[in-house]
This record gives sequence, C-alpha cells and structure tokens, in this order.
Amino acid sequence: MASTLPTCFALSFLSSKGSRGSSPRCETVMSCSSQAYYPQIIPRIQQLGLLTTSVVKKARYVDYCVRYVFVVIFQLRGDYSPVKHMENIVRLKNILVQVNGPWESMLTVDYLQKLGIDYHFKEEIKLMLECLYENMSGNEHEQVITDLFETALSFRLLRQAGHPICSDVLTKFTDKKGRFKSSLRGDVQGLLSLYEASYLNTGEEILDVANEFSSMHLACCIKDLEPNAAKMVKHTLQHPCHMTISRYNTRHYLDHCHTVSGINIGMFEEVARMDFNLLQSLHQKELIQILSWWKSTGLSKHLKFVRKQPLKWYITSMTVLHDPEFSKCRIEMTKVIAFIYIIDDIFDIHGSPDELNLFLDAISKWELSAVDILPTYMKCCYIALYDITNEIAQSVLKEQGWNPINSLKKAWTRLCNAFLLESRWLQSNQLPKSDEYLKNAIVSSGVHAVLMHAFFLLGQGITKENVSLLERNPTLLSCPATILRLRDDLGSAKDEHQDGFDGSYVECYMKEYPECSTQDARDYVKQMIANTWRCFNKECFSQNPFAPNLVTACLNIARMVEVMYSYDENGNIPSLEDYIRVLLYKSI
Repeated sequence: MASTLPTCFALSFLSSKGSRGSSPRCETVMSCSSQAYYPQIIPRIQQLGLLTTSVVKKARYVDYCVRYVFVVIFQLRGDYSPVKHMENIVRLKNILVQVNGPWESMLTVDYLQKLGIDYHFKEEIKLMLECLYENMSGNEHEQVITDLFETALSFRLLRQAGHPICSDVLTKFTDKKGRFKSSLRGDVQGLLSLYEASYLNTGEEILDVANEFSSMHLACCIKDLEPNAAKMVKHTLQHPCHMTISRYNTRHYLDHCHTVSGINIGMFEEVARMDFNLLQSLHQKELIQILSWWKSTGLSKHLKFVRKQPLKWYITSMTVLHDPEFSKCRIEMTKVIAFIYIIDDIFDIHGSPDELNLFLDAISKWELSAVDILPTYMKCCYIALYDITNEIAQSVLKEQGWNPINSLKKAWTRLCNAFLLESRWLQSNQLPKSDEYLKNAIVSSGVHAVLMHAFFLLGQGITKENVSLLERNPTLLSCPATILRLRDDLGSAKDEHQDGFDGSYVECYMKEYPECSTQDARDYVKQMIANTWRCFNKECFSQNPFAPNLVTACLNIARMVEVMYSYDENGNIPSLEDYIRVLLYKSI
C-alpha cells in the first residue's frame, strides 16, 4: 500500500490541472493585486464562503482571506513532480533496509515521523519497532540503551505503536523518593525526549513527575541556548508531538531541520518537502471542491442565520485524516461537519419548540415524504442532509458491500435528540446536573456522528460486532468528545458567528456546588480533561478491534480541540489562523 501512495498524489495532481482554466472566479481573484481592490474582491470571496458580512470589518482577517485565495489559485499551478517523488521514495526504502541496530532504528523512525513521511514506510517501521521491542524485552537492553534520551525515545515509539511497554523503564533515572535525578537538569536532549514521552500517560505517576520535571528545567534552560535550539525547545513545550497534529509539527521541523547522525538527510528532506507540497496542493484542490459544493447547496441563502464556515469545516477534516488516500473521506466528512453546525444553529438559535420536534420526527422517520410536515426553512436542510447521507451510504455499499444507512440514521437521530434536550434546558432556563449535562453534551458535540461516518468511509474493520460497538459510543469515541466539550466550555468567548447559548459544564457545576468559585470550577474541568486524556491514551495504546486509521482519526480530533477553541479576547482564533497559514497557505 505504501508504495502506491505517490501514484495517488500523481492522479490527484494531474486531475487538478484540467480545472485550472480562467473561470470567472479565478479571473476576479487574479486581477486583484493590492488592497485597493479589496472592495471589489471581498464580495467574490464571500460567495466562496471564506468571509461573512459580520467579519468584513475585521481588516486583518479580510486581508488574510484575500491573500489566501491568491495563493490557492497560483499555487495550484506549481510544477511538482509526483513521478520523481515516487522514485525517491523507492530509493529511501532501499536505504531503510540497511538501517541496523536499536540506536539507528530509533533515530530513523523518529526522524521519519517528524518529517511526516512515515506513512510511506509502514512495513519498514513496523519491522524496526518489533526488533527494538524484542531487544528491550531481552536481558541485553540495559547495555544497549542506557541514557535518558534513548530510554524515553524508545518508550514513546514503542508505546505509541501499541507495544506493551511499562513506564518503569524510566525508574533508573529517579532517586529513592521517585524524583528524577538532579544530574539530568542539563541534558536538554534527554529532557526533550522525556517531556515528549510524558504525554503518553495512561495514569502513571512517574509520567506526571516526568512532565513536571522536564517542562520546568527545559523552560529554565531556554535563555542559555543558541537561538535555533531555543526555538526548538519553545516549540516542543507548546506543541508536544502526541498532543499536536503531526503535519503542523512537520512544517516547523522542516523549517528548522536538525542533523541526524547516520542518515542521508538530503534525500529524506527532499522527499519530505515534496511530500508536504504535493499533499498541500491536494488539500487546496479539495477545499475548492468544498467551496463549490457549499455554494451549490443554496443553504447559505435559505438559512441566513446559520454559521457559514466551509474553510473551518474543511480544516477539521483535513487535520483528522490528512494522508492522500483519504481524499474522498475528507470531502464527505466536511459535508457531515457542515450539517452538524447547521442543525446545531437551527436548534440553538432559530427553531421554535414545535418546529424542532417536527424536525426530530422527520429525522427519525428518514423518509423523503417526511419533509411535508416541516416549515419551509427546514425543508431545504432536511432534503440536503437526506441526500448527502444516502449518497454516502450508497458509496459505502458499493465499495464495501455494507449498507450503513441505519447506523447513520441512528447517529443523526441521536444527535438531534441531544440538541433538542439542550434547547429545552435553554427554553426552561433551568440548568441540569453537571453529570447529566456532560452525558448529553458528549453526544451534542457531534464527534460521534462525524466518526461514525468516518468509520464507514474508511472501510476498514466493518463487522457486525464493530458497528454495534460504535453505535453505543465506546470510549474511543466518547473520550475525544468529552475533551472537546469540556475545552469548549472553558473558552473565554463563544464562536463569533453563533448567537445562541446552551450552557456550560462550568456553569452547571457551580450551580450544583455553590461554594465553588469560578476558578476552582475551571481547575476542576482542566483536571477532568487531563484524566480523560489518560483514559483515552489507554484505549488508543491497547488492543482494540478498530483499524489504526480510525484510532488516528479519534486522536486527531482530540488534538485539534485546543486549536479550534482557543479564542482570544476579540473572539478570534489565532491558533486556527496559524494552522490555516502553515498547512494550506504557505508552501515549502
């Protein structure tokens, strides 16, 4: 499979060339080259869905979107060579065969992951890590892997690959009281490796201690480091690999690439840069497809009160499953995410209680004739949702031999039930108990609905048992949903395009415990998020019946939470703007 991925690049890249004619949209965008033309171009970008009237006055965001469209149009004209890329990957496979010994294997796997090209070498990496695990399981591992850097790195690589490695391997670096030895304070590489490993915590105290120790001493040493090393340490502290979308870290790593002993850096780096640009070009093409689809639905005209954020919707899908082979999955997932936002706004800020009950009844029946009972503004939404969901189901049936329509219908019905319950709480002006709120909010987050569709679109591990398990919202799905909901409720500002309010866990908790201050409640929620991550890690690193790609999708949703809900005092999301700039806007 890995060796065919560059062909996926080639097909996607070449197919995009046929759509590069000078359409009215391209002509309008390409004819503008300065801010003097913004009044002319802004309406066109609004039609594409990148801007809405409520944010046109925000000059910085307008400038960003205008420049972004320029880059999308022009960058799709780049002369990348997928054929050369494929040839280079074959050469790298031959190089990897020559890697020998645990030390070189660890460095190579870590390097491939940091460069974001590890998915091309799955079998080679699997073999290297199996040999490393066998070595560490034997009596000779103490002589082979001795220092903090090596031990923490091997622990992280093996645990994230699903090998049952115990964190006790780190105890040789602690004293009798369980504290890490003071002699380690100046070992920057060892501390970085320990810090990264500490986030793979499944409830182990030694990893809590490791995180506190490494983060404290890394922060203290920054002032004494060379500028490039200081920049690397700062980035790692802010974006540990297990908590961050890999492509974001890959981009930073390629901009500040380090020397790796024993590896042909030039060849690896060339492949990584080409890979990043080719995949970025594919993502840009997909975004234009999404913008075209969104405009064709007409929903922005019929439902003027809903959020119109196709760029934001696509970014979520793009980061959850970014490999080239998942192009179709990303596009369909974006449509699912769009309807979650739309239906949420219908229930949260527009629909009357009677109308919302009618909509839920229609979803439960899942028949086209059910549209007759709906008010006009709901009809277009219901028909569009019905058509898209049935198209996805038919596609899965054709490709996988399994019709998922009943599961997908249940997912939408469950989501609408959760939205309706929140609406009733809002209408009655009564807050539920915090546990009751969170149980419902895990569903209303939309995570279960998105991942249910992703499971079928990925087409891996579709069995009666797995489908039944997923319909019950297992830990693998409920943990990222819990993290999302709790982090969203901690946000200092609501979505800038959402006028409704549906309560928060903090508010419910403080009503239930009046003696608790706002800060105490927020600290409690932060601890809940940390505990959920530990539970989530345990699920991801243990044997489960689901395919690795679905596990990765679940992890990436949780990783994107901090990006999507880090509002500033102006209601903007700087971290999201940075992701868009780094992953879609700026090539290497």
